[in-house]
Amino acid sequence: MATSIPSQLERTNPIDPAFEPLLDSTEAAALLRIHPKTLQRMARDGEIAGIQIGRLWRFRASVLNSCLSQTTRR
Repeated sequence: MATSIPSQLERTNPIDPAFEPLLDSTEAAALLRIHPKTLQRMARDGEIAGIQIGRLWRFRASVLNSCLSQTTRR
């Protein structure tokens, strides 16, 4: 019997509503339709909020969405 791989929707739907999973640079850049290195540079420069863990960057989808909606309102 094969086990099913959880869909993207199931992985992003947290059990605890207060917890929001973090996206890596590739996933976050895909949402914004930019290159991951551009996103990392923007995070380093403080243009987009991100969390750096060692050499890796992580991003909250809700923060990216709010940044995107603020950018489109200008």
